[in-house]
Amino acid sequence: MRTPLLLADIERAVRASWGADTCTPGFGAQWTPDNPARDQCHVTAMVLNDLLGGDLLRGEVRVAGQRTDFHWWNRLGMGVEIDLTREQFAPDEIVTEGVVIPRPPTIVRLRAEYELLRDRVLQRLAAA
Repeated sequence: MRTPLLLADIERAVRASWGADTCTPGFGAQWTPDNPARDQCHVTAMVLNDLLGGDLLRGEVRVAGQRTDFHWWNRLGMGVEIDLTREQFAPDEIVTEGVVIPRPPTIVRLRAEYELLRDRVLQRLAAA
């Protein structure tokens, strides 16, 4: 009998699956093993949504009061939020409160990166 997956198993699989090829296009050259969560938030939130359901949340990333980007994470039942990529930000990058964004029926933006991350995570979980 197979033991059920724990959130820690999922987190380990996700973190081990990140790479320059799964981050936001155009930012792969900036990705480093020293900050592996950088620019992985959107695809990570989508994969977690596949595995755990819940809501997709998006907040603004602000530096000196100006929006510089968006940040994505998840909210499960009973308001539990999971953000596996929060550590990517420098101290001057502030993330605003998230708003629920409906999951699109078809993934267009970041599709290749999402599919690559999803496949790697599923392979790692199957081997666990």
